Amino acid sequence: MRNFVHRGQITKVVFGSGTRDRIPEEAEALGCRRVLVLSTPDQTDQAERTADLLGAAAAGAFTAAAPHTPVEVTEKAVAHARSLGADSVLAVGGGSTIGLGKAITARTGLPQLALPTTYAGSEMTPILGETEGRRKKTRRLPEVLLRTVVYDVDLTLTLPPAVSVVSGLNAMAHAVEALYAEDRDPVAFLMAGEALDALVRSLPRVVRRPDDTEARADALYGAWLAGTCLGTVGMALHHKVCHVLGGTFGLPHAQTHAVVLPHVVAFNAPAADEAMARLGQAIRGSDPEKAMSGSDPAQALFQLAGQLGAPTALRDLGMPEAGIEQAAELVVQDGYWNPRPVDRDAVRAFLTRAWAGETP
Repeated sequence: MRNFVHRGQITKVVFGSGTRDRIPEEAEALGCRRVLVLSTPDQTDQAERTADLLGAAAAGAFTAAAPHTPVEVTEKAVAHARSLGADSVLAVGGGSTIGLGKAITARTGLPQLALPTTYAGSEMTPILGETEGRRKKTRRLPEVLLRTVVYDVDLTLTLPPAVSVVSGLNAMAHAVEALYAEDRDPVAFLMAGEALDALVRSLPRVVRRPDDTEARADALYGAWLAGTCLGTVGMALHHKVCHVLGGTFGLPHAQTHAVVLPHVVAFNAPAADEAMARLGQAIRGSDPEKAMSGSDPAQALFQLAGQLGAPTALRDLGMPEAGIEQAAELVVQDGYWNPRPVDRDAVRAFLTRAWAGETP
C-alpha cells in the first residue's frame, strides 16, 4: 500500500486557439477593474496589444521584467502598480514575466492572471524564485498561485525553434523531477509521464515545422502538465543546481536547464529506478527505431538535446570554469531533498562534465 498526500490546484486554465480574446472576460470574472500588464522589454508589443484587449480595464503596463526575478526590478514594479491603483496583474510572456507577477503578488496580495508565450510552466506553480545580491532563493508560497491562466497556442507559433527547444527541455526538467520528488503522488507521476510523452514527440516536429499548430498545441499541453506536477510536488537537485547557476553566474534559465538535466539524471539514476523507467519509456516512445532508444535515460536525453540543436555545454552559456568550485559549494548549502545523497565532490564532477559539454 502506498501512502501519499496530493495537493490540488486552484488555478483556472483556459486552453486552445484564439483564447487570448477571452482575457477581458476572465479578468472581469475575477472582478479585476484595473489590470497592470507585465512583460519583458522585448515583448512590449504583446503587452500593448493585451492592454488594448482589456480596454478600460487596463491600468497600464510595466515592461521591464528580467530573468531570475531581481528584487530591485520587483520593487520598481510594485511602486508602479501602487501609483496606478492596480487591483491585479496580468503577465504576458514566459518565466521571467510570470515570476515578476508572483513577486508582486507576494508583496501586495494582488491576484495574477497570465498569458504564457513559452513552455516555462511557472504559471502553474506556487514557487517564487528571486535574486538578490547574486543569490537566487526560492520559496513555495500558496498565495502566489495564479488565479487564471489563458493558454493560446497561436501565441507560440512565432516562438523561434531554438527558444522553443530550450523552453521545452526546461519543461521536461520539471516533469523529470516530479517523477522522483520526495512528496510525489500517483497523480503527479501520471501527469509527469504524460508531459514527457507530449514534449518528446512534439519538440522535433516544432523544430522541423515551427508553424505546425498541432505540434505547438502538443508542446504547450506538455508544458502545462509539467508545470502543474511541479506545482504539486517538491524540487530536487536539478532545480537547485540551475538556481545557483542562474542566480550567481547569470546564466540563461532555460538553456541552463537544457545543459544540466542529463547530468543530474545520470547522477540520480541509481536511486530512482521507477522514474528512470518512465523517462526511458517516454524517450523510446518518440521513435522506437532511433539508436538512442537503447541508451540509458541520461544518454538519451543528452542525444535528444543535441539532435534538437540545444546547447550542451555550460561554457557556451558564459559559465566560467573557475566558478565550478563555488557552484558546487553553493549547491550543497541548504540543498533541496534529493533521492540520492549529494556531496560537493559529486556536484563538482558532473558540473565539470556539463561545463565542457561532455556526455553524462
